[in-house]
Amino acid sequence: MLAMNKTKILGIASVAIMATIAVTSCKDKRSTGWEYAPNMYEHLAYDPDQPNPNFKDGKTAQKPPAGTIPVGFTTFDYPNTKEGLALAEAEVKSPLTESAANLAEGKELFESFCMPCHGKNGQGDGLVVAHGFPPPPSYSKGQSSRGGAMKDLTDGRIYHTITYGLNAMGSYASQLAPEERWKVIMYVHQLQKQQ
Repeated sequence: MLAMNKTKILGIASVAIMATIAVTSCKDKRSTGWEYAPNMYEHLAYDPDQPNPNFKDGKTAQKPPAGTIPVGFTTFDYPNTKEGLALAEAEVKSPLTESAANLAEGKELFESFCMPCHGKNGQGDGLVVAHGFPPPPSYSKGQSSRGGAMKDLTDGRIYHTITYGLNAMGSYASQLAPEERWKVIMYVHQLQKQQ
């Protein structure tokens, strides 16, 4: 009798499950069902490009207050002028210590960002020269457009040039973070020593 009750209970449970499946499968197919986390779909925060009634100008993306500096941002307080270049050349020194890891990363960054113009060994024979653009001076043999041999360029002069650009070279400040610029400079100093 106990076995018969178990069979009966199992049969009733199976019929109930089948009926539930049949009833729920006939529901409106356009329904997405239950939402587990509705805030993922309908968030309260405004996207930067959305209008926002909380501000006078109606924009979500607001300019930061004057004089503020983002967290972790490194300032470079030398203007983009000949005087600023000369001052940077005299005063600015690399904060990084020369190491194999820094040189390896500097080489990798150089090959990604600088090699197309300056060439693999910094001789001014990159791919852009093959396409008709004027060659930049060689790091070990050429002369700087503002005086002095390229092999004698200092940390500050190279950093200023990477930050602001010079002549046909544009600024790489948006492509290279300050620490990355110092690593590239470390590698450029290695190229300056080549003959």
